[in-house]
Amino acid sequence: MRSSKRPPFAAATLAMAAVVLASNILVQFPINNWLTWGAITYPVAFLVSELVNRAHGPQQARRVAWVGFAVAVAASVVLAPVRIAIASGSAFLLSQWLDISVFDRLRHGTWWRAPLVATLLAAVLDTAVFWSIAFGGTSDPWITWALGDLAVKLGLGVALLLPFRLLIGSRLASPRRTA
Repeated sequence: MRSSKRPPFAAATLAMAAVVLASNILVQFPINNWLTWGAITYPVAFLVSELVNRAHGPQQARRVAWVGFAVAVAASVVLAPVRIAIASGSAFLLSQWLDISVFDRLRHGTWWRAPLVATLLAAVLDTAVFWSIAFGGTSDPWITWALGDLAVKLGLGVALLLPFRLLIGSRLASPRRTA
């Protein structure tokens, strides 16, 4: 029976690592004066942890976050500046722990409340921690990038409710029920 848990864990961990790595690279490329490409990919990290949390509980979601974090930060140190890797790791762990905790606390309410509230709160924390560490004290327009990225993260957090709803209806993401 244990082997049936490994594929979802492996897929979720790989997805988490890919999202964080892509975001760490893409945050270095501004779209304009108030937005970077990283804001478009990063909200998927919350979707991954929330799907795992819904299907397998907060302990498994934390495992995915830890392993995804380790893989992504290791790769980010090679492919992104160290300051971005440190900022990303700090922001990622803090925001994932908040996301997982809030989601778990609200999971038994209306289907959309847990992912919405958890994502919105975690996005605010992630943005504040990441941007202040990664770009604070530089001449880059990081405050406007942070605000633009936060706006996009919040908008995408709402938009990702649809895939969340569709995926929790599937057999892969539905919590196991015992009869």
